[in-house]
Amino acid sequence: MTRAAIYARFSTELQNEKSTEDQIALCRAYAVRNGLNVVAVYEDKARSGASVFGRDGLMTLMEAARQNAFDAVVVEALDRLSRDMEDLAGLHKRLSFLGIEIQAVHDGIADAILVGIRGLVGQMQREDGAKKVRRGMAGVVRDGRHAGGRAYGYQVVPGRPGELEIVKEEVEVVRRIFAAYTAGRTPRELAGDLNREGIAPPRGTRWNASTINGNAQRGAGLLFNELYVGRIIWNKVRMMKNPDTGKRVSRPNPKDQWQTKEVPHLRIIDDETWLKAQSLKAERVRVSSQIKRRPAHLLSGLLRCGVCGSGLSVHDRDKTGKTRIRCSAVRESGSCSNRRILYLPEIEKAVLDGMREQLRVPELIEAYIRKYNEERRQLATQATAMRTGLETKRDRIEGERQRTIDLVIRNVIAEEDAKQRIAELKTQRLQVEAQLASLDEPPSTVALHPTTVGRYIETVDALSKALADHASAADDRGPLTQNFRALVHSVTVHPKPAREGFEIEVKGKLAALIGRGAFPSARYAENRAATGGRYRAPITHDSGFEVVAEEGLEPPTPGL
Repeated sequence: MTRAAIYARFSTELQNEKSTEDQIALCRAYAVRNGLNVVAVYEDKARSGASVFGRDGLMTLMEAARQNAFDAVVVEALDRLSRDMEDLAGLHKRLSFLGIEIQAVHDGIADAILVGIRGLVGQMQREDGAKKVRRGMAGVVRDGRHAGGRAYGYQVVPGRPGELEIVKEEVEVVRRIFAAYTAGRTPRELAGDLNREGIAPPRGTRWNASTINGNAQRGAGLLFNELYVGRIIWNKVRMMKNPDTGKRVSRPNPKDQWQTKEVPHLRIIDDETWLKAQSLKAERVRVSSQIKRRPAHLLSGLLRCGVCGSGLSVHDRDKTGKTRIRCSAVRESGSCSNRRILYLPEIEKAVLDGMREQLRVPELIEAYIRKYNEERRQLATQATAMRTGLETKRDRIEGERQRTIDLVIRNVIAEEDAKQRIAELKTQRLQVEAQLASLDEPPSTVALHPTTVGRYIETVDALSKALADHASAADDRGPLTQNFRALVHSVTVHPKPAREGFEIEVKGKLAALIGRGAFPSARYAENRAATGGRYRAPITHDSGFEVVAEEGLEPPTPGL
């Protein structure tokens, strides 16, 4: 009998859990009528047919299909597999390639024409359903009800969909935020206060400045939520599904497409406070935009906290005008234990001195390339030996298969006796060929061309030359920042106990040296001791300051 697998799916949590049970029962009855032997059942509950992502049952079915676990897939209808034209056609193409039929109880055996028609109809029905849902939500807003989504300060009235009521405890928090903001407190300070007091945020585990700040373009965030002044705003964004990931992403709609409804019974902020907050917000946005256009510091955007991994940002300037920095997570939410405030010029000096000392030594570059090539040659030898062994095994299996076929042709052995052995040999050959296809090409070695090394050294020399003017420069414009950022990916600052300074880890972009992907992991370290907050020259190649080649483009080489 033909081996068959059953697949069932329903779309949302609002549907009956027994929906898949009913589909499976229907498919089993179909299998009995058509002489199919059901060997497996796969299902996805509360999973949309708009994408194949997130459907574990379907992915397991496709993996079993590649393992030749069945010969046919039975579904109630083709839209159970997918309601997307591209996805349904792709599933049909892949299953057909594996010699597996798709049989639908209501549609029959799927072919290219049926898949095209059902894929089009399924997608049109899905999109039409989405339009009807939006139309219904627009009607809900016109009735003065909320169209969905969590609104901090409110909760849904049980048994009355779309109707909201005020949550007293949360409303007090909202009023406190608006009052403090209009009095001059920043969202970062407010988020820190709320986290320290253990007040639950709208979502997640902690308040952030972005929770309060929001986004003016999308109308999101506490400071932009017009529900607090008795006004429902709907259709601010539209949701779209990324075809490459299956995840829903939002896109802001033009303001002329927003739909508004006055609901004065939900007002919790007076007009004066609201307008003052919006005016202050607009002014701060304008100032922030001007600040963003100013020249950046040398390490702007590169600094990372060694405790939590967040960025380090400017905290203030001391009496002498020196810039000080701290972990942004402490500023934004108070969630990081790293409370150290560090001087940016000291970090810059430590980084630049270390880069200049370490990166310009040709012996280190040559030693690394030599070791790197040794590893690559070893990997190439192993890969070649593995490929040769598999090719020999494939040829041996195919030779035995051909000899068996010749014996059948010459009537030396009966066809029935040889059929099973020929099939086994074919399967073995296909498995070996699959292993061969999965092998990567042997890695090649890297030549240390004088021109590429020269180009790299020139970059470091340009950096060294610019260092002379760095201390007295008004900002970091010019060749210093450009040359430095050509070498550095990130700078992680690891704080030590008070009066013991800090350690710095630099991840560098050394790809220019070899004209290809970045080096695998390589470390060069020097120790810097703290004396009264001032840092003296390198002592040993031990620990502390580290220059680390960036990973990501090639796997780390073992032993380096």
